Amino acid sequence: MTTQQTRWSQFGALIIVFFFWGFVAASNDILIPVFRKAFSLTQPQSQLVSVAFYVAYTVGSIIYFLVSKASGGDLLNRIGYKNGICLGLVISALGTLLFYPAANLGSFTLMISGLFVVGLGFSLQQIAANPLAIVMGDPSTGAQRLTMAGGINNLGTTIGPLIVSIAIFGSVAAGGTEASIENVKTPYLVLGVVFILVALFLYFSPVPNKIDLEHVAADEAGDSAQKLIHSDSIFAAFKYPQLVLGMIGIFLYVGVEVSTVANLPAYLEQGLGMQTAHIAPFVSLYWASLMIGRWSGAAGAFDVSVSAKKMLTFILPYLAFGVFLIVNTIAQHDVRQFFVYAIVIVAMIVAALLARGNPARMLFNFAAGGILALLIGMSTTGMVSTFAFISAGLFCSVMWPCIFALAIAGLGKNTNEGSSFLIMMICGGGFVSWFQGLVSEGIGIHASYIVGVACFVYLAFYAWRCSAILKKQGIDLDQLAAGGGH
Repeated sequence: MTTQQTRWSQFGALIIVFFFWGFVAASNDILIPVFRKAFSLTQPQSQLVSVAFYVAYTVGSIIYFLVSKASGGDLLNRIGYKNGICLGLVISALGTLLFYPAANLGSFTLMISGLFVVGLGFSLQQIAANPLAIVMGDPSTGAQRLTMAGGINNLGTTIGPLIVSIAIFGSVAAGGTEASIENVKTPYLVLGVVFILVALFLYFSPVPNKIDLEHVAADEAGDSAQKLIHSDSIFAAFKYPQLVLGMIGIFLYVGVEVSTVANLPAYLEQGLGMQTAHIAPFVSLYWASLMIGRWSGAAGAFDVSVSAKKMLTFILPYLAFGVFLIVNTIAQHDVRQFFVYAIVIVAMIVAALLARGNPARMLFNFAAGGILALLIGMSTTGMVSTFAFISAGLFCSVMWPCIFALAIAGLGKNTNEGSSFLIMMICGGGFVSWFQGLVSEGIGIHASYIVGVACFVYLAFYAWRCSAILKKQGIDLDQLAAGGGH
């Protein structure tokens, strides 16, 4: 098996786009309660913000698949990976322009149309960027590298709600508690300009346009490469059971990640009587929880000794928690109420260490943690319940890279197609959020988190099943994990 170090100059440029995916996705959670009040929406109707944004990923992936098949070759292989990301950024920038007429006309339809176009651009970026992150170094540390990129993504999710909340409401400390739709357009127009600037930066960066996917597949399978599936059929990627089950996994994972926080503002308002303008730091803590977990999981991507990696597994999550405390202090929020959360982080670190770098074991451990967190949240009230629901973010943190790495393992030349199918399933973030909102109308927002429990149960099953599937194909996850320790 070949071993190579992470190409940090390329990877450093790439992860900038991960930051903006998180910034926008988390900012949507601030828009939901604003739109609900401004347009007098029900809870399920307010979740159309999530539906529009995340369904765009599915539509974008379908377009990508159809264009690739119609042109007789994979789209990214034709236009280049870096060029694909830049094109996606330009599409997202066009989406932000819709916020200007939407705000002036007070149109909810135009608002969510703008979010849809932004998500459309993000889908192309994701199809290109995720495989790139995995192959920019040793295949054995691909999942950890994607985890690190996810950690930067969640730096965006931590900062996004705060900046957008300040832009919409003004300073909470100054007494701002109400928002008008007019206030929404400015932060998104600024974001559009930033998208264009990032596209220009990436275009002249060292991020590659071409990658050798067959070589990566051979590295994953080692001496058992002959066990890999080979097919040239139009739906070749569907011949891999790890991908098919992984598509359901991505749908439910993104679903539980987004629905947990998308319904959190309604729970804070109804259960704790909290004002809309004061919700931002709790939304920020949820997304910071994903950053905390991903920074911890990213320790394995560094080219250091095994003992140093274990030390970083403890240090990095608390550095991430420190970032959350600092940015919220700057935003003039009282952070003392969040200090107790430092204890909750220990449970996530233990779950990560027990996985020993194996993505299937990591996924199983974190799914079990997510089940426990939501059950505690449903069986308690007040701040205990709030922190329990928020801690689900800790256990969602490394699921994306684990599922993604497991689902495309061994796909070889079918990796791009498989990646597009996985990105297609991001729509779960909208549908599961909407479904939980619908369930909450019948059994209450508190009990509606049973929807998230069901999602975590499937993810635990996928972790168990996928490990056996990959072993049959000659891919030993424990061996790969061991190969990543220098």
